[in-house]
Amino acid sequence: MAAELIKVGPLGPYANNAYVIVDTGTKRSVLVDAPLESERAIEAARGTDVQMIIMTHRHGDHWANIDLVKEKLAAPVFCHEGDRAPYKAKVFDTLGDHAEIPIGDTRILVLHTPGHTPGSICLLVEGVLISGDTLFPGGPGRSDNPAALQQMIGSITTKLLTLPDDTAVYPGHGDNTTIGASKREYAAFAAKQHPADLCGDVTWAG
Repeated sequence: MAAELIKVGPLGPYANNAYVIVDTGTKRSVLVDAPLESERAIEAARGTDVQMIIMTHRHGDHWANIDLVKEKLAAPVFCHEGDRAPYKAKVFDTLGDHAEIPIGDTRILVLHTPGHTPGSICLLVEGVLISGDTLFPGGPGRSDNPAALQQMIGSITTKLLTLPDDTAVYPGHGDNTTIGASKREYAAFAAKQHPADLCGDVTWAG
C-alpha cells in the first residue's frame, strides 16, 4: 500500500473525524476536513508535506477550524462547487466528480455524492472510502427533506454500494464500516415500504 490513512477523532462537540492521507514514498499528504480540535489533525500531519485540504461538505462542524488549519499548514482548500458558496473566500479551487488527485504515487478519486448537501463528496483511496456525512454504519447521513434523502440514497446506491464489499468506509463521525455491511443493511431497508415524507436521521433498520 502506497498510502497511509490516519484517522483523527473524535474531535469537538460533534465528535467529528478528520483524516490525513499520506503517500508513504514521498511523505506528501492531504488533510480531509477541519473540525474543532483540528490541532490533533495538524499534529498527525507533522513530518509530512501537506499538499491540500479537502472538505467533504459545507456544514460548519467540518469547517470550524479552517482558518487555523490553513494558517498552520499553508495549504490550499478544495471542495465541490455545489458547496463552495458559503466559503468562497477560503476555497482555492473546486473538485468535480471523478476527479483524480495525485499525491506522490497515491491516487485519490473524488466521488460527488449529493444529498446530505448539494456538494457532498467522498474520497476513494486504495480500497478505503472516506464517506464524509453521506454513509455511516447503519444508515445514510441526515437529510433536510424527502427529496434530499432520495438523492442521497441514489448517490449511495449508484456510486458507493457498487464498490467491492471489502472496501472500508471511514465516515465523518463515529465508527468505520464496510461496503459489504452497508449493502446488506441497505437491502433490508429497500425491502420495506417507507412513508413518502421520510427524511431526517434515517437508519437502514427503520
